[in-house]
Amino acid sequence: MGGRVWDVVVVGAGIGGLTAARDLAAAGREVLVLEGSPEVGGKLRRESVGGVVVDVGAEAMLARRPEGVALAAELGIDVVHPTPAASQVWSRGALRRLPRSLMGVPFDLDDLASSGVLSPEGLARASVERVGAAPDGDVSVGDLVADRLGDEVVERLVEPLLGGVYAGSARRISTAAAVPQLLAMARRGSLLDQASAIVPSDAPVFAGIAGGMGLLAEALAAGLEVRTSATVRALEQAPGGWRLTVGPASAPETVTARSVVLATPAAPTARLLRAVAPGVARDLAGIEAASVAVVTLAFEAPAVAALADRSGVLVPPVEGRGIKASTFSFAKWDWVREAGDGLALLRTSLGRHGEEATLRQRDEALVATSLTDLGALAGITATPVATHVQRWGGGLPQYAVGHVDLVARVRAGLPPGIAVCGAAYDGVGIPAVIGSAHRAAVVLARAE
Repeated sequence: MGGRVWDVVVVGAGIGGLTAARDLAAAGREVLVLEGSPEVGGKLRRESVGGVVVDVGAEAMLARRPEGVALAAELGIDVVHPTPAASQVWSRGALRRLPRSLMGVPFDLDDLASSGVLSPEGLARASVERVGAAPDGDVSVGDLVADRLGDEVVERLVEPLLGGVYAGSARRISTAAAVPQLLAMARRGSLLDQASAIVPSDAPVFAGIAGGMGLLAEALAAGLEVRTSATVRALEQAPGGWRLTVGPASAPETVTARSVVLATPAAPTARLLRAVAPGVARDLAGIEAASVAVVTLAFEAPAVAALADRSGVLVPPVEGRGIKASTFSFAKWDWVREAGDGLALLRTSLGRHGEEATLRQRDEALVATSLTDLGALAGITATPVATHVQRWGGGLPQYAVGHVDLVARVRAGLPPGIAVCGAAYDGVGIPAVIGSAHRAAVVLARAE
């Protein structure tokens, strides 16, 4: 990799690193992206399952937050939206309609009651909100909602909703970081009163890309200097910038840059910063992560035709199932159904924070668990014609109580010429990660 000095080296070719690199290149910087794995995209990845190319990582992004949709438009990629198929939750032994809520806080108590998600006792408790002293600082989402509306709302609504995003426990995830709107509402007064006043929007909540979200990362990488299978093993200060040690220990190479963007998960970022910013490294090392797996199953379309009006199902941990959710992709996305051409593709997700043993099972065991649960929850008894198991080790950072303050300390403690971005900071969704990348690029631009 020679003696060339790059303006910026970006470590990590996920959506965050690629976006930051694009921003910096557009500002006239000479940018090199180094990615340790053989592929770009991070948790945006496409694979062929039964001859149909689909996402095996993130398959949608929030449409109501602008960064993702805007980036797709800049790249000339059209977004698509889900079909009207309904979301469901498995609760108290049956599939039930998912009531409208703000992270489990219902917009309408009658709607919550008619869904059947809660027991009569749980519904009675939720109907009598205990409005006490407003939280002074941060608090977990589970503790906040349980204190106001009862444990059952947390167990049967908050847990599956948060689990689909963070694969973590509602009693440990920061409200300030994950659902700041909920914390602000709690400080103003009754959650139920404020939720009932929310006017539902007709705008789509989610967006995807025909052909897969992975196309977004692939389009970004196409316009950049990216080197894959180039693991960065060390970072140290050098005259006028930074020196990165890249490649295997048996044959290390050196790359020099005036500035560096670390777009890697919290743990590897902490290792790289240990020598140059030990306090920041300690904070980042304290961010835990959940490991998850996505199992994609292809069936002959008639075998799952009964699911055509459902987009998927969430499964609360209290139900004791192996899967935490299933997306009926062929029903949720028109493009998946059309690409299937007689095959219907579904996916399940398994693994929550603290359940690493689940992911140590063989692929065949994860497929078997998925099929068993889909049989019980959705009546699927057919044998799939193709399967794919994608593991995301440490893929979802856990935003513990106090996470917002931790991130502020991290950014304040970074040496000049280094910026960070990714899912560990301001949100795990695609738009939030893109936003963190824009922020990192601006930080480096201002520093020069």
